[in-house]
Amino acid sequence: MNKPASFTDRKELWSQLKQQPQHWDMIIVGGGIIGAGVLREATRRGLKALLIEQRDFAWGTSSRSSKMVHGGLRYIAQGDIKLTKQSLQERERLLREAPGLIERMGYFFLLRKKKFPGRLVMNLLLSLYDRLAGIKDHRYLDKESLPAHFPGLNTDQLKGACYYTDTAVDDARLVLRVLQESIQAGGQVLNYAQATKLIKKPLSDDNGDKCVQGLVVKNIENDEQLSLKASVVINATGAWADRLRSDVIDEKRIRPLRGSHLVLPREKLPVEGTLGIFHPEDKRPVFIFPWEGATLIGTTDIDHRGDLDQEACITNSEVDYLLQIVAQYFPQHQLSRKDVISCYSGVRPVIGSDNGKDPSKERRTHAVWADKGLVTVSGGKLTTFRVTAIDTLEAAKPWLVDASSKTDIDDDQVFAQPPAPAKGQSIDKDRLRRMLGRYGSNFNHMLANTDKDEWQLIGQTQFCLAECRWAVKHESVVHLDDLLLRRTRLGLLLENGGKELFSSLENMFHQELGWCRERWGKEVSRYLGIWQKHYSLPPTQSAS
Repeated sequence: MNKPASFTDRKELWSQLKQQPQHWDMIIVGGGIIGAGVLREATRRGLKALLIEQRDFAWGTSSRSSKMVHGGLRYIAQGDIKLTKQSLQERERLLREAPGLIERMGYFFLLRKKKFPGRLVMNLLLSLYDRLAGIKDHRYLDKESLPAHFPGLNTDQLKGACYYTDTAVDDARLVLRVLQESIQAGGQVLNYAQATKLIKKPLSDDNGDKCVQGLVVKNIENDEQLSLKASVVINATGAWADRLRSDVIDEKRIRPLRGSHLVLPREKLPVEGTLGIFHPEDKRPVFIFPWEGATLIGTTDIDHRGDLDQEACITNSEVDYLLQIVAQYFPQHQLSRKDVISCYSGVRPVIGSDNGKDPSKERRTHAVWADKGLVTVSGGKLTTFRVTAIDTLEAAKPWLVDASSKTDIDDDQVFAQPPAPAKGQSIDKDRLRRMLGRYGSNFNHMLANTDKDEWQLIGQTQFCLAECRWAVKHESVVHLDDLLLRRTRLGLLLENGGKELFSSLENMFHQELGWCRERWGKEVSRYLGIWQKHYSLPPTQSAS
């Protein structure tokens, strides 16, 4: 059995960077899905590449999306055929390469009496949607058949629904899986490492211009700094992109938009498939769908004016907005704030400006800017991260002259096919599919090196303590929130952020990372503070 693709111990990697200065072909700043995708494309081409992230991998938008790898039906309705086709092709690619991580799901778009769009229009849209994807997957359902999929659904004023398929994903695990593939191909990654300053040198033509040739990095855990040299620096910081880019050009291109979601227990709102409905207040599409054993409701879409360095929080007005549509379509359930397990808010880096334009009408395409050795990429969709990464590598070519032979490659596979489990290992088919999708070639190592007792599922979730132990030992977990909010999603899926697991996790962190009781106490306090402020509902008396 080959060695697992473990994340390099960050203390060990920091020491190496400090003691053995080296020149990188590329340094990528930003550990979300775009940064991970760029690292993957760089390592597939044999480039010597390092990715740094100021917080934790997937800390920002890439752990707080709507969990959908989709073509975007509304983009085709807006006439953006190119983006829709590209997204659908990438969706189908991901389904083939990472089954168990990317899963096809049924979507039901409700048709209301005397409301646009009607059955004919939707059928035309979905026929084109399927054609662009290369599948045939849509049909019409009458309203009498809908309660079987959505118990308690109010079918008054409904004509029926148009059914089609898209896919769902654990977005943070998608980032981790892409990073894992990159590490296996020779890439290096470092979380809690902040790019504080670009290193620039004058160009040889002596016209006053300077070219980026590296950056200064600060270790967030101890404030130590060091300088790193690179042929090109990739700014994949998402909503923060303007900040790093401002060191070479004073230009604002990012419009931060907040999207918030509610997480409810499945038994409170059981749904079989994704329900797509228009909110009566602003006619925006809102989705209610199953995810990781719970039910999600989202999303909002509003300008985010808060400090980007602080985790985004749902507001009371957003809570009311999402609960309002649930009450309209599921009045029998009588759901309220007390039924919500958790919530989360993410900030989308949309290309545009806050000029009064409806946020939902902003295009979701990506953009790449090349500025004197700094290549900035932002915008785009979770689904099209590979295409975005390829465009970024293309823009970086002028600064990769010493590695030009490596920047073109015929193979376009993101995820390697994981090996079959070793004989004698017993695990049911569905769970095997899930684990291979989430951990790839590392799954056999996990299966062989964890106790059977830790494979029991936790509550109504699909997670287990074996995954927690693997993450703590092999996936650069620095803080408790890294484990509960991103390596696994237990902090979102369990009551009170998963406090019931603390006794088991304390022993695990002690065994694997050597945490003493004092360190554990500080981590629990830190985690509960984060969870209470950013992942639970705001007090009703606070301003929204």
